[in-house]
Amino acid sequence: MVKINWSIFKTIGLILLGNTLYALAVTAFILPSGLITGGSTGLALFFYHQFNIPITLFVSLFNIAMFILGALVLGRAFALTTLISTFYYPLILGVFQNLPFLQSMTSDHLLSAIYAGLMIGLSLGLVIRAGASTGGMDIPPLVLNKKFGVSVSITLYAFDFTILLLQMLFANKEQVLYGILLVLIYTVVLDKVLLLGQSRMQVKIISKKYKEINQMIIHHLDRGSTIIQAETGYFHDKTPVLLTVVSNRELPLLNKLALSIDPNAFMIINQVNKVNGRGFSMDKSYM
Repeated sequence: MVKINWSIFKTIGLILLGNTLYALAVTAFILPSGLITGGSTGLALFFYHQFNIPITLFVSLFNIAMFILGALVLGRAFALTTLISTFYYPLILGVFQNLPFLQSMTSDHLLSAIYAGLMIGLSLGLVIRAGASTGGMDIPPLVLNKKFGVSVSITLYAFDFTILLLQMLFANKEQVLYGILLVLIYTVVLDKVLLLGQSRMQVKIISKKYKEINQMIIHHLDRGSTIIQAETGYFHDKTPVLLTVVSNRELPLLNKLALSIDPNAFMIINQVNKVNGRGFSMDKSYM
């Protein structure tokens, strides 16, 4: 019996959905409103206005060129993850551009910038979370990072900023301001999507009844804990500090149970973006 690897279908589905949302944002909000943006789409807008090269044609040729560059420099594994995006995005973009009703969603430039930013941020987040790349302008920063050790984020921002400057040749001041707003929105949304569902709460507890609280964490919450040996600042007394990581939903229960054991317990709570290990990124293991 052949075992179906559903994770592959999930990955492909996320890549297709992400690229579809990106193309929809470009067709429904960016192009009709004359907004400028970064990435390969922004570069395509520049060549369209300066040399009258169709956007779909430029994106197709540029993505293929970047795909070949990435395959040569970054390897076969990278090429396989970007293959779908490289060819699917120009295809679905061309399909959406032939649907007239998508080009009359709104005449408000502010609404267009907001919705395009939300959709592009979400789309990029879905593709990256699937372990793939959207291709295009994602690839040069990765190549420069591998060859010269240049930071990917810095290079990506530099390219986006340069592309925005190029579009100032045909865009007015208001379009530039909306373009900056668009880039800021999709950058923030992208960060949120990448961290979605991965943030946890780190809790440090200082209490004379640390043994009872430690047992509560292990047996009642079914979470691990670490006892750190610390020293008070004023009296220089040796005191244990309990360290544990729980989900957002478990935090109120932990707080309630810890204070029921020791009402004078001193608790420090911090949000952490991601936790790897047993019980979080890996299955729990019981000895």
